[in-house]
Amino acid sequence: MFFDINHLKTDEIFLKLEKKSEANPEKKWVDAYHFKICLVSDKTEVGDCDFRVGNTEKLYFGGNIGYNVYENFRGNHYAGKACLLLLDLAKMHNMDYLYITCNPDNHASRQTCIYAGGHLESIINLPTDNDMYLEGDRQKCIYIFNLK
Repeated sequence: MFFDINHLKTDEIFLKLEKKSEANPEKKWVDAYHFKICLVSDKTEVGDCDFRVGNTEKLYFGGNIGYNVYENFRGNHYAGKACLLLLDLAKMHNMDYLYITCNPDNHASRQTCIYAGGHLESIINLPTDNDMYLEGDRQKCIYIFNLK
C-alpha cells in the first residue's frame, strides 16, 4: 500500500516522487518509493533517495533508505534532511524501526546516519551469497532507527 507523500518537505527541501515500485516476492523486493531531493527555493534537483517498506533479511543488509547527493551539492546535509522526512513515511507504514546501511569507509554516509538519528548497531561481514558481496562489498555498517 502506498501513501500520499505531498507533505515530505521542509523550508529547505522537498521530495519529488519519481516512481513507486511494487513488491516482487520472487526477487524478495518490497514496495518502494523513489524520489528526487529538490530545493524549495528554485526546485533544483540536488540528489535522489528511496524508501523500501518493511523489514526483511535482504533489507537488513541493504537498508530501508538509500540516498545520493550530487557532488556539487554535498556538505549541506541534504541526505540527512531527506532521511528525516523518510522516517515520517516509515511511521505512516507502521514501522517500529528501520535500517540504513553503508560501507565502513564511507564516512559521509556514516555522518548522515548519525545526523538523522541512527545508532550504529554493528559492523557486519556480508554473507558470501549476498548480492552486495558478489559485487565486491565485504562489510556493512548497520544503523538502526527506532521510530516508536
